[in-house]
Amino acid sequence: MESNVVTILLLCVVLKKKIYNIFLTQNNNYTKSQMQLSFIDLFSGIGGFRIGFEKACKKKNIKTTCVFSSEIKEAAKYVYKENFKSNVSGDITKIKSGDIPNFDILLAGFPCQAFSSAGNRRGFMDTRGTLFFEIERIIKAKKPKGFILENVEGLVKHDLAKKNDKIGRTLDTILNCLNNLGYNVTWSLLNAKNFGLAQNRNRIFIVGSKKKTVSLDDFRIVNKKFKDIQQKNIKYPQSDFFKLLLSKFNSNDLYGKSIKDKRGGANNIHSWDLEVKGKINLKQRKLLNTILTQRRRKHWALKNKIDWMDGMPLTLDHIYSFYGSPSLFEKGMDKKELKELLNALVEKGYLKFEYPKISKKIKTEKGTIIKRVENTNSNKGYNIVVGKLSFEISKIIDPNDLTPTLVATDLGKLGVVDQKKLRRLTNIECLRLFGFDDKFKLNINQNKIYDLFGNSIAINVVEAVSERLLKSLK
Repeated sequence: MESNVVTILLLCVVLKKKIYNIFLTQNNNYTKSQMQLSFIDLFSGIGGFRIGFEKACKKKNIKTTCVFSSEIKEAAKYVYKENFKSNVSGDITKIKSGDIPNFDILLAGFPCQAFSSAGNRRGFMDTRGTLFFEIERIIKAKKPKGFILENVEGLVKHDLAKKNDKIGRTLDTILNCLNNLGYNVTWSLLNAKNFGLAQNRNRIFIVGSKKKTVSLDDFRIVNKKFKDIQQKNIKYPQSDFFKLLLSKFNSNDLYGKSIKDKRGGANNIHSWDLEVKGKINLKQRKLLNTILTQRRRKHWALKNKIDWMDGMPLTLDHIYSFYGSPSLFEKGMDKKELKELLNALVEKGYLKFEYPKISKKIKTEKGTIIKRVENTNSNKGYNIVVGKLSFEISKIIDPNDLTPTLVATDLGKLGVVDQKKLRRLTNIECLRLFGFDDKFKLNINQNKIYDLFGNSIAINVVEAVSERLLKSLK
């Protein structure tokens, strides 16, 4: 009897073990099928979107495969290939949906110039703006599990129907298109400065999931300053302009200063402060500073009976009406002397003599656009010669603060104080400001490097958003 019981117990143990092994095998197979995601990387740039997504997946122990990448810039394609060892297709408008492999997730930081304050804000009238519809085309054909899109802050209120609307018609069109494809869509403005990057970079992220709505609220805030990522003791040739700046200012006093003639205030260094266009006297300096302030006042536009513009040219009579303040000049300067003073500044290049501008609708092949044109029916006036890109550097970074938003047009114009000397941003600093690893390869021309970073994406933000999307796909 006892032997029978023992036999039965042994059989139970063996059977239990077999059942457990079967369950374990099935469970492992199930786990493997849940831990693989394929994705495509559109408008890929140098691969920041891809890195952020892959980092999020790695945290969740999810295996990823990039099955397709697309980018039009040759320099970006070169950097991408060198770092990821994968081919990059070209113009997405020339690639059929059927030629793209099936995938689970779509990533796309689609071109932003059509909605950016740095561009003309023409939106869908711009061919770059219509590239969103290439994304819609691919999502409609491939029906992925989800997507993450990124664009500039200006997209949110582009083409407002009413002044107080939360979003403009452009974003409304985009969201409706994505919702109509059967996705739960959310969007949010997210700033890189809150995700451990020392850059003030506010961007819209649009996320869609087939399964459930993805929350883009209450991310953990991590802050850094430029000094946390700054390289030290970097040797850099000192140009004549750098030497001029350091001869006029103590290096620490340059922190956070902008070098441009468009604005006044304590944080701006002007061309006449440095006398880069020729020496000027005290009267001329005071006159330039006064015109700089007065040219932004709206009542001058009313006097000219034209629309106000930020930086009105002022006639001789306009300037004469406020120039004679005892706090500015000694009494007795007449209009003739003032005119000579102004013309001397025009000759040196600090002022220009021009017509005021008005808004005019101009018809083009792509529709009607609004452009600022000269109003030749009005009187010419004196105006400050602006243009921050005319200087070798346009802003000097404060190590105790963030960098401004890094954009392609002036990323190479940012100055850094290093051991009481001046230099530009290093490649390592650019990498760190976007969340790249220091070892990321950048074997191309320096100007092209700055251009590519200016159009890159904040990896830390992509990683955080990707984690939220992955959670919705469980």
